[in-house]
Order: sequence, then C-alpha cells, then structure tokens
Amino acid sequence: MSHPIKFLAFAGSARIESFNKKLINVAVEGATSAGIDVTVLDLIDYPMPLFNEDLEAKDGLPDSVLRFKALLKSHQGFLIACPEYNGSITPLLKNAIDWASRPEPGEAPMALSCFKGKVAALLATSPGGLGGLRGLVHVRAILEGIGVFVIPDQKAISGAYQAFDDQGHLINEKQVKAVQAIALKLADVTTKLSQS
Repeated sequence: MSHPIKFLAFAGSARIESFNKKLINVAVEGATSAGIDVTVLDLIDYPMPLFNEDLEAKDGLPDSVLRFKALLKSHQGFLIACPEYNGSITPLLKNAIDWASRPEPGEAPMALSCFKGKVAALLATSPGGLGGLRGLVHVRAILEGIGVFVIPDQKAISGAYQAFDDQGHLINEKQVKAVQAIALKLADVTTKLSQS
C-alpha cells in the first residue's frame, strides 16, 4: 500500500508581503483540490547562517537546517515559488538548498537524502516583464543537479504589482487556472512516480 502523496510548498523569499508567497498559496489551492496533503512553510521560520564549511565542521548542522531537512525528507513533492534577484536565484533559497544538501551524521557525503527521487514544480512572479523567468532557469539547474525531477511545466507571472488584489489573490482567472494546473501536474507526476 503506497503512502499518501505530500507536498512541501514554500517561496524563496523572507519578505512578509512577498508576491511569491501569495503565488504559492494559489498553487496550494490547486494541489489540495486534487487531494494532496500540503505543508506550507515560510523560510523566515528557518533562519540559517550563510553556508560555511568551517562553521559546519565546528558546530555541525544548525537546528533550523535539521528541521528544514526533516520536512524535505517527509514530502515527495515540492511546490516552490522563486523570486528573481538580478536574473537569478535568491540568496535565501540558494543558501537553504546548500545547507540541506549537506549530509547528516551517518550519511554518505553526497547522499542528498532530501532531494534524490523528489519531484518539484517551479513558479515565479515579479514586477518585471518576464515575471521571474530567468531565475527559474537557475533554480531548475540547481535542483536537477542534486537529484530532483523538476517537471517541465512552469509559470512566471509578470507585473506582480498589478497581478494581485489587496487580499493577495491573483486577479486574472486564467492565471489562477494556469498556476493551479501546475500543481495538478505535479500531483499527477508525483503519484505516477510513487507507483512505479
């Protein structure tokens, strides 16, 4: 009997009013409508020092990293909304991935236990005209390089200041359906892979 599919959903931003946090909530609605159990986390609740191998050797993995890793391990799929900083991944998200990729005591150096065999879907929104699309290229490359299967479907929404209402909802219904379709696709792919 297979375990129920669980998704971990988060944005690569610590900003309270982050558009990408609002975007991830739209995707979560799509996933839950498909019967997926979704855990939403905020990276601000998992403060991690800037990755430094000397710090790791001296003090081991910080508690925040261990908690983040435990969540990654206990979910089969990841819904990630990625702000774009200067055409690339945010330092917050890159640092979290770097820490999570480090082995825990007893694990092989390149175990990548949080990432290998997992499935992810990427989303982005930005005030700019490309909607964060350039950053998604880098996030995809990083995740695929550490063993995550990133589904081809993705969505980048431009003009973020105008795209959301005061309650944080996407205004354009076509965009809502497109974002939720990504979550549904992730559910479909993750379910099929878990049964293979």
